[in-house]
Amino acid sequence: MEVSSAGLPASVALLGTGPMGAPIARNIIAAGVPLTLWNRTAEKAHAIGGGRVAASPAGAASEVVLTVLPDLPQVVALLHGEEGLLAGWKTAGIDHPILVIHGTVSPVAVAEFADDCLRNWGLTVVDAPLSGGTIGAEEGRLSIMVGGPHGAVERVTPLFALYGSTVVWFGDTGAGSTVKACNQIVVAATVTALAEAMALASSTGLDLEKVQSVLSGGLANSEVLAQKGQRWIDADFEGGGSAKNQLKDLRFITETAGHKGLKLPLATCLENAFENMIEAGDGDLDHTGIYRTIRT
Repeated sequence: MEVSSAGLPASVALLGTGPMGAPIARNIIAAGVPLTLWNRTAEKAHAIGGGRVAASPAGAASEVVLTVLPDLPQVVALLHGEEGLLAGWKTAGIDHPILVIHGTVSPVAVAEFADDCLRNWGLTVVDAPLSGGTIGAEEGRLSIMVGGPHGAVERVTPLFALYGSTVVWFGDTGAGSTVKACNQIVVAATVTALAEAMALASSTGLDLEKVQSVLSGGLANSEVLAQKGQRWIDADFEGGGSAKNQLKDLRFITETAGHKGLKLPLATCLENAFENMIEAGDGDLDHTGIYRTIRT
């Protein structure tokens, strides 16, 4: 793999210019790194500006390909066929590309996928899930939890530094997603605990803004409260990180725990709570909308 004088890969692409992918792309471009973009809805990639927009995954095939997609099946779908990445890498003469998965995926499944990719196509997979939300992505201060071969991770770490303030390698592919599972237990629990607190305060007629000011000044303060607190005050749960994605993450947690013979009672309780939210028809709302399920 060629490396630029700044220690960055010579060619980089980003696939998936959604709420997280778009600000990541803008940070990379702002650092002066040539970036190829692809998105299923091409207009979203063109809207970023400053990057070259490819017509297909094949056209975006680069030495390092970052994917910012909801789950592993969407990544797998980019590989095959005449317009897929594998064909693109072959045409471009790139023998040992690195595929980075920034989405939250199953630690078990991504480890198996990485083994298959290396064995069948010489493709190295790095799992590097993100924490920090869209605000963290916009401000370039994401936490990036990395799993993959150490040499490959060293090559992409300077790139990660353009949009992450904390980048930590944990071991082989799948390790990053395991750390994200740990993160998501805390996030889901904090969101649900705050929703319950807001539901209790609201039911007794308290001013939610004043309640949050007290919480934020003590041990109950959190990044979730800082970023999401206004949602409960305004009762606005549109957009954001959906309950469906939160449930997906929780199921990965119980899957991973099961492989290790662990029972996680809180994670199981949270999984049931978000299942109830989705069954109530609120699955597309931000996960803070579990407040509505609690108030029902």
